[in-house]
Amino acid sequence: MTNIAFLGTGLLGAAFAEAASKRGDTVTAWNRSPGKAQALQSFGVTTANSPAAAVRGAQRVHLVLKDDAVVEEVLAAAREGLSPDVVVIDHSTTLPVLTAQRAARLKSAGIHYLHCPVFMGPAAARNAQGSMMVAGPQALFDRVKGDLAKMTARLEYLGERADLAAVHKLFGNAMIIGMAGVVADILTIAKASEVGAGDAVKLLSMLDLNAFVAGSGGAMAKGAFAPTFELSMARKDVGLMLQAAGALPMAVLPAVAARMDVLIAAGHGAKGTAVMAIDALA
Repeated sequence: MTNIAFLGTGLLGAAFAEAASKRGDTVTAWNRSPGKAQALQSFGVTTANSPAAAVRGAQRVHLVLKDDAVVEEVLAAAREGLSPDVVVIDHSTTLPVLTAQRAARLKSAGIHYLHCPVFMGPAAARNAQGSMMVAGPQALFDRVKGDLAKMTARLEYLGERADLAAVHKLFGNAMIIGMAGVVADILTIAKASEVGAGDAVKLLSMLDLNAFVAGSGGAMAKGAFAPTFELSMARKDVGLMLQAAGALPMAVLPAVAARMDVLIAAGHGAKGTAVMAIDALA
């Protein structure tokens, strides 16, 4: 049985704390809004009235917080309660440069810190599904990897560079958010065209998005811009999409069209759509 603390019990943090308690860990939780932590008492979770009280005696402290500013604020409030051997596991989505700076400061202060953002929602956290990425000292990861593996279906150690997990979390969230915006635009076109939203989404199952990432994404990463779908033709199609949507608001495609126009004006219209990444590779 392990004594652990969770600082931040929103939807994800609460799910992690509930799952840990059900696994047999002794769990203490704190949240800025006390009611959110107190709701976990039915699962055997003890609540604390401050971060320092929550972490006192804990072997691991898990942070599930909003952003860098809150992480810094809560760590400062918890500092006096941290034991010398405690490992701080930060699941928060944060800015890479600030994550690296924080890791360096904590190391200098003798605090063991790993950044471990996740791709999972509350249901996945309760059932040890989804993915968790880890960045930080290899020896520290080896010390806790068995415990972290109990929290997720896939545990990926990215290396000792402290900000790598933060960067990769932004990669993944960019895809998730970008896809949400594109699907919203598809549904807008469907509405304007009097096609059912369900039928529009069903069409997407015909597309192999994994193959697209491997193919077009791989071409982008290599700077291979040979045309299989010329940028100028793709721009024509985006124009049709915008026309089909009419006056309805769009989330993503207008920005895509604007980027294509810049590249076509620069002479890249005959290249493949992968050329949209050209400035990222310059």
